[in-house]
Amino acid sequence: MKLATLRDGTRDGSLHLVSKDLQTAVCISSIATNLQWALENWPAVEPQLQAQYTRLNNRVLDDIIRFSNCPLESPLPRAYQWIDGSAYVNHVELVRKARGAEMPASFWSDPLMYQGGSDSFLGPNDNIPLIDPAWGLDFEGEVAVITSDVDMGVNTSAASNTILLITLVNDVSLRNLIPSELAKGFGFFHSKPSTAFSPVAVTPDELGDAWDGAKLHLPLYTYLNDALFGSPDAGTDMTFDFPRLIAHAAKTRTLTAGTIIGSGTVSNCDRTVGSSCLAEKRMLEKITTGEITTPFLQNGDRVKIEMRDQAGQSIFGAIEQMVVRQDEAL
Repeated sequence: MKLATLRDGTRDGSLHLVSKDLQTAVCISSIATNLQWALENWPAVEPQLQAQYTRLNNRVLDDIIRFSNCPLESPLPRAYQWIDGSAYVNHVELVRKARGAEMPASFWSDPLMYQGGSDSFLGPNDNIPLIDPAWGLDFEGEVAVITSDVDMGVNTSAASNTILLITLVNDVSLRNLIPSELAKGFGFFHSKPSTAFSPVAVTPDELGDAWDGAKLHLPLYTYLNDALFGSPDAGTDMTFDFPRLIAHAAKTRTLTAGTIIGSGTVSNCDRTVGSSCLAEKRMLEKITTGEITTPFLQNGDRVKIEMRDQAGQSIFGAIEQMVVRQDEAL
């Protein structure tokens, strides 16, 4: 199934099923008032949603709408918890190498993770507000999973069964605010503003053989101002898969249905495939030439993040955002 939340003036939007080809949609408020409610009641509502999804794709419903140009929230416009990992450790190693810092060996065995703000997400087509260019605005292309309730201390085998939906992420970052925040020893806050997610979240069965229950084996395409910036494969060089990230997050606490867990910036050791964030490219420039030439995002820049199946069909729809000065962003 493919699920989207249309913007309707309420905080949680209007939940819709979207056809496999992303062309049409149908409101399912009679089944689930919003996506959070659906996730909390998944065993009861999933069969109803699946039956309606089949009817949608067979075009046998009367109230189908065109999905293109619909005003969209992120599939979950807000969430009880948004946790971002850093599963591609080669990316972490690269960034630390560029500033001359050794990476602790434990980073290869113990996942990095932070708890982000989840009370308000950007929609997939919302502008990215630029308050101060000196703060170093960056995009980060990621994959994320949305879980059911997760027991504290869950093992990785059981954790894989808690993955209900998969989506894409633009984890917006303010790179130049990060060092001073981390130096305080309390982690990210100002440097991690509102995140955006892809137009639809999909159930794992939509991904076919590309989903192995733990990783998504497809390239993640990122474009900057219509030029391809990178297409690393999300299943390659992923040190910690999603069940491992879920188990790590649940080490000392239960996770509520609707928890979103991100992969961190998708990155491959093969640098010819490009990058999923500006910071990585800037670090490669510094390592290679000693000089950084790629700027951070500026007013008017456009970012697109998308994943396509083996037939070239967009799976999640595209995150397409423009950077706009704060006083013009809303």
